[in-house]
Order: sequence, then structure tokens, then C-alpha cells
Amino acid sequence: MHQWRCTNTHNRKKEMDSSSKAVVTDKPHAVCIPTPALSHIKAMLKFSKVLHHKGFHITFVNTEFYHQRFLQSRGPNSLDGLSDFRFETIPDGLPPSDLNATQDPNFLCDSIRKNFLAPFSDLLVKLNGATSKNPPVTCIISDGFMPFTITAAQELGIPIVMFFTVSACSLMGFMQLRSLIDKGIIPLKDESYCTNGYLDRVIDWIPGMKNIRLRDLPSLVQTIDPNDAIFKFVIEAAERAPKASGIVIHTFNALEKEVLDALSTMFTHVYAIGPLQPLLINHLPDDLSKSIGYNLWKEETECLDWLNSKSPNSVIYVNFGSITVMTRKQLIEFGWGLANSKHPFLWIIRSDLVVGESTILPPEFEVESKERGFIPSWCPQEEVLNHPAVGGFITHSGWNSTIESVYAGVPMLCWPYLYDQQTNCKYTCNEWGIGMEIDNDVKREKVEKIVRELMETEKGKKMKKNAMEWKKIAEEATCPLGSSSINFNNLVSEVLLSKG
Repeated sequence: MHQWRCTNTHNRKKEMDSSSKAVVTDKPHAVCIPTPALSHIKAMLKFSKVLHHKGFHITFVNTEFYHQRFLQSRGPNSLDGLSDFRFETIPDGLPPSDLNATQDPNFLCDSIRKNFLAPFSDLLVKLNGATSKNPPVTCIISDGFMPFTITAAQELGIPIVMFFTVSACSLMGFMQLRSLIDKGIIPLKDESYCTNGYLDRVIDWIPGMKNIRLRDLPSLVQTIDPNDAIFKFVIEAAERAPKASGIVIHTFNALEKEVLDALSTMFTHVYAIGPLQPLLINHLPDDLSKSIGYNLWKEETECLDWLNSKSPNSVIYVNFGSITVMTRKQLIEFGWGLANSKHPFLWIIRSDLVVGESTILPPEFEVESKERGFIPSWCPQEEVLNHPAVGGFITHSGWNSTIESVYAGVPMLCWPYLYDQQTNCKYTCNEWGIGMEIDNDVKREKVEKIVRELMETEKGKKMKKNAMEWKKIAEEATCPLGSSSINFNNLVSEVLLSKG
């Protein structure tokens, strides 16, 4: 923000104050509300920054829990914001919990459905109140999985865009859940259907997704309980999304063209505006894009110094995201697979990665890998992925991680855990040619073999070549005349600034 210089002329100051207030009042005002989860908040913050750069006053709404997580991670002044980029909070309706732990997704989804609309509507009333210093709210950018916001927007008579921070193929999978139920394909009859070959059934009628297996759709298709909280939550979000003024997806046209074309027949407006990181870089000055960070854990940036000591494309980066958990046995098998591959590795191990047990690896593993391994609890992932030393990424196939890796030109070894990750893994490996899947039953021999295959063989070189080609296409999409930049501008003019 420009600061007015002091002046001795009282009338001049009054003119400036009046002018400044008029500018603020005239700005369109977007209220941005993510699903309370790290990857969703991160993507929404990036989206909001680009929107702010395009002249919008931003009110960013976190739950009180995640607001405190940010303050704990990034410092007490980290969310002070700018005069026209403000943070507000609403309660999540859950009992107090450990700020360092991930909230239970079942309880959270149930609470979003039942408890979020009233405090969110109250916040909108406050923002539009006579004593409010900000301009009136003119539009809402909601996470696609927060459908109560559609009701709030309808009450105000303003446009609402649902921002899906997942891939287009995953969104299409979510949109088919009701049809899969109606056809009697899901829920599964019992647990045996997860292992008896039933999930290999080919689904050949989903628009834009040719001959996809049931197991490659989002993991909710594997539910047995039709009353599962997350299952009901996602179905409700998918069924309400067409009532929005438009939808935005964190992808780019070339990556998922067929699915995006199919989705465009299901919604009034569909905009692919990713990857958001280069869109930020190309549109924002450095100081603003870095002024508000994204991570909810303290980043151990020493890993960047460690990477500086490694040869180009020599390091395997391992990060299973913010919610994936595993058993201690799986942790140890991954560890020995990495150690036995003899390749240097940077492995992020969160304190809550292992369910109910220690994340401390055996002393003999430490001895074997101490010269080659670096194990922090969190890191600045995009800087790591774009570091020249990183040659491969072992990932849970969350969409933020996947699209960040696509933009960085880094091939992936995929170990999907839940939700949309199975679908992302399928497309990464089979459609885009930039990944290989790690068997769900983790064995050290298999981990060692697949790491060596990526880092040492012609197949790995081909994947790296494909990854670099996708990187170039992603860069083209986010340049000023690229498809994602044009789509973002169209979103603003066609929907967010629309009066009707």
C-alpha cells in the first residue's frame, strides 16, 4: 500500500482521507473461505493473493483453530495482513484440540454441514454493517466442499464461485458418486469387496474418463457405510456445486482437457486457473507474494542448505503430506528401502505420521543412512521441488503436491492414501507418464527397486523427460497470455464482477 506523505495543509489531508476512503469503498470485496485443511487453505491463499492483485478487497476466513495454527507457526503478527487483505475467523463447532495435531476429518465434515452456516452468515452481516470500514461484500469464493456458502450467497444476492482444490478428474469422480449409488455399484456390500477383484471393475460411462477402474476413482467408492460422514459430506458438495455462479479448478487446460470439456457441460462456468504458484509469480511483486506464508508447521529451511551440497537430480524427496498416516512397520520399510537404494534422500517425517507410535527410526538405520539422509519434520515444499538437486518425489498423491511437482518438472513415485489420491495417482502414472505407483503393501525391497528404477534406468529418464515437458506446458499456461491467466481474467469479468 502507498503511504501518504505528511503535509501541513489540513484541507489537503482531508481530501486525501476522503479520496482514500472512496477508493476502498469502490473496490469489489471478495470473501474467501477454504475448507479447514492445510492444502485447501494454502491453495485458497494463493488464489486470494492473485485476486487481491487484480483490485479486490479480500476478507479471508479461517476457523479459529487454523487461525491459531497460523499464529503459532508463523508468529503473532503473521496474519495482520494489509488494509485491504484482512483475516476473520468463525468457530468450527468442535471441542478444543491440540494445535499440533490434525483434526478428525469425520467430526470436521459433520460440523461443517451442521454448524458453519450461522456464524458465516453473521460474519457477512458484520462485514456489510454500517460501522464496517471495508466495502460491501460483492462476491464469495468458497472451497468446493463448503456448500453452505451457496445459501449465504443466495441470501445476499451476490455471485459465488466454488473453488475446487482437487484435480478435474477427481472432481468428476466425486460428481459420479450419486450415479454409482443409483446403479447399485456402491456402497460396497462388505470388506471382502476391497480384495476380491470387485474394485477392478471397469466403469465405462463417466464423461471424459475412458474405461477407468472403480479402484481408480476417489477412495470414497470403497466405503461400506452409506451413512459415513465424509461420504455424505462429499455427495452433498457435489450435488450443490451446480447451483453456484461458477466453479474454479486448480488445474490447467492442457493437463486435463477431456475431463474439463465434460465438466463444462455440467456447470454454467468452469475455469481452470492452475498451477497457482507460477500464476502468483507472474502477476505479483515478490514482497506481496511472500508477505503471507502458507504452512501450518514450522519449516526447517536447513534442508535447502543440505540440498545445495548435492549433485543435480540426485536426491529423492519424500513427503506424505499433512494428513496421511502409516504404521510403524510401514515407516521402517520405507526407511530401509530408501537407505538400501544408496541414493541421498530428504524425508519429511511429521510428529503425527505414525498412528499412536514413535516416529523414531532404529539406530542401525541412522548409522546406515546418516551420510545420505536428511529428516526434518516439515519444509518449504515448493522450494525443495524446484531445487536442482531433487530428481524424484515419493508422494501421497495429494493434488497440491502433484501439481507442484508437475510445475517443478519432478517425476513421482506415488503411494496414495485416501480421498482423491487414488485418482491423481492413476492419471500421474498412466495418463501423464510422470509417475510409478508404490505397492500399498510396503516392502523395503520394492521401495529400493522402484527408487532405483526412477533414478537409474531408461524408464526413469523417460519419466523425467515427460515431467520437463509438462513443466514447460504449465509455464505456458500461466504466462500473461496463457490459458490459466486468460481463464482467471474471464472469471473476474464474467462472474465475480457480474451484477446478475
